[in-house]
Amino acid sequence: MEYCLLSPAQLIPTEEVNLDSVDELQAKILQARSWTAPITAEKDALFVMDGHHRLTVAHRLRLSAVPVVLLDYDSVRVESWRPGETITPAEIFEMARSGRKFPYKTTRHIFTHGLPICDVPLELLCKPASSEMAPACAAGALS
Repeated sequence: MEYCLLSPAQLIPTEEVNLDSVDELQAKILQARSWTAPITAEKDALFVMDGHHRLTVAHRLRLSAVPVVLLDYDSVRVESWRPGETITPAEIFEMARSGRKFPYKTTRHIFTHGLPICDVPLELLCKPASSEMAPACAAGALS
């Protein structure tokens, strides 16, 4: 299983995030100057399975690319973090298509084959997709 690099703008979030956790994660990523865990996304619809906090960090930093593992529900089991609640892939697809988001910590994806690790320098993820550099990268957010 490998990861690819995709624009954060291509990925569709399906769950809210905890902003304190986003702040902590952003600080860790900036300190390491490296992206070490890929986001997982459904391979056809590109909605996020796991990595909503990382996706939020990528948008904040205006990265042009992030490591993403593309999967389908043949190799991923889904359940709810919330006791007594069930969640199905069909409900996740419906939420992704609606533009709404589940509350924080609703979906839990379990990856049968584990996930690859990565170590991608942030400067590679800041490389502009066009001739204009992303403002956060240009402004020295990674300095």
